[in-house]
Amino acid sequence: MTGGRARDRGPMVENHSGELLAFRCPRCGADVRERYHGPCGSCRDELRRSVAGEAREVEAAAYEPKANVTPNAVALREE
Repeated sequence: MTGGRARDRGPMVENHSGELLAFRCPRCGADVRERYHGPCGSCRDELRRSVAGEAREVEAAAYEPKANVTPNAVALREE
């Protein structure tokens, strides 16, 4: 913050009625009308393309105890 003033981020807006809000996109600066305040539709699409990854199957390795681990004494007890 320079000069002791906070940067103006615009009004905090909650929209529970479903109406479109007119505001400036915080990412690209374009004037938009959206249901919720945040990145505009084109910025959201761009973020999804650039950040999203593809789901893939990951196989976990089988558990193998370390060599210095000793079995539980109760499990070894003979009756």
